[in-house]
Amino acid sequence: MNTDKTKVHFTDNYLLNPTNPITVNVIGAGGTGSKLITALLEINHSLIELGHAGLFVRLWDDDVLTNANLGRQRFAECETGLHKSVAIINRVNRWAGTNWKAEARKFEKDCLGRIPQEAQATIYITCVDKVQARFGVAEILKELSNRRYHRDAPKYWLDFGNSQYTGQVILSTIGEIKQPNSEKYETVASLPFVTDEYGDLLKQSEQDDDTPSCSLAEALEKQDLYINSSLVQMGCSLLWSLFRNGMTPYRGFFHNLKDFTTHPIKVA
Repeated sequence: MNTDKTKVHFTDNYLLNPTNPITVNVIGAGGTGSKLITALLEINHSLIELGHAGLFVRLWDDDVLTNANLGRQRFAECETGLHKSVAIINRVNRWAGTNWKAEARKFEKDCLGRIPQEAQATIYITCVDKVQARFGVAEILKELSNRRYHRDAPKYWLDFGNSQYTGQVILSTIGEIKQPNSEKYETVASLPFVTDEYGDLLKQSEQDDDTPSCSLAEALEKQDLYINSSLVQMGCSLLWSLFRNGMTPYRGFFHNLKDFTTHPIKVA
């Protein structure tokens, strides 16, 4: 008889019963990030209806909208010429009455090596194309994890990544998350960074051609029309489970839209 306990990660207590909205930094407002904000809006509204303080989102992206972004990304023609982050956040705030913020700049240290004050958050979600950007985020998060804050202490990093037909979502903890005693489960306090666990794989999978697309047709040769949307829905379901269930036996998944398969990644 197999008596091994199921390994699970219990959500940090502050996420379940916060005194203020949970701060979320979303990094990247392209094919994935532009759709992710809508999903976060749904989570925010649902949490508030359940008596939770909800979310406060800050979106980071210095890219300016072009015609090539229309169609696959969630933008309108009248928004071309605006920064992606500004266009999305303005639209969301008008529609939902939120007070979320846009940062029309990259999420990175300044020329003096200082981390922006606005970089402080409880949850970080990356939707970036370049592997180098992920490693830059990881460096900042490791530095922030060594600091102590009474509020907005960094807790989780949820990374979205994809190629043309495949993608993955990986949940990491920023430092160890205190776990309760459990007779039923084997609790796991630390989930490794995607850059530590899959760093070599990320570097190998990075596309050689990272030049911007000049049209939607060219963009679709690099990323399929619905790969971003499917990753967003499943990835945000993982995030939602942290809030709703207070625990998760999974920390992500590998997804293949071409053959419609998804392989979960168990907490280990």
